[in-house]
Amino acid sequence: MILLPAIDILGGKAVRLARGDYDEQTVYDADPLEAARRWVAAGARALHVVDLDGAFGTGENQTALRAICDAVDVPVQTGGGIRSDADVAARLAAGAQAVVIGTLLVERPDDARAIVERWGERIVAGIDARGDRVATRGWLSESAISRDDLVRTVASWGIARIVYTEIARDGMGSGYDVAALAHVAALAPVRLTASGGA
Repeated sequence: MILLPAIDILGGKAVRLARGDYDEQTVYDADPLEAARRWVAAGARALHVVDLDGAFGTGENQTALRAICDAVDVPVQTGGGIRSDADVAARLAAGAQAVVIGTLLVERPDDARAIVERWGERIVAGIDARGDRVATRGWLSESAISRDDLVRTVASWGIARIVYTEIARDGMGSGYDVAALAHVAALAPVRLTASGGA
């Protein structure tokens, strides 16, 4: 098992949101770089960096991402606000090993599929759901597409890994919905990363 400590960046700080609610945030570090160094010093073999400003459409934190990638000697995967191939290229150029795309999978599936075909296993599908309904744009919008259909679709494109978040448990420390994880894992031959609730 590989644990990926998540560093969620909002307004330049490392935070935790309860169920993705902007108004229910806890600030952990004024400097996300210090959080990254601390996780790696504690033995983390990889990091998950989320640009919440990018996800909400209120800004971006690429300077922080680059600083983290430059400072640590473990792989970094990142997501949040990835809306184009140029966004993917910029995150990879900043030093990320993998880029998580989510909203793009739903809003512009043809573009998302082209990104998967171009970058291969460096692209991870981020599927965030409330029950079986997929949420997008920082979880502010709910999609008509079902979680299960989206999992099968991205797998057919060649996606090798999905980060799956059950939004109701994210940031709550209440543990994973193991039944939901088992269900999603059985839908397609992809690797599944459990997110939210640990």
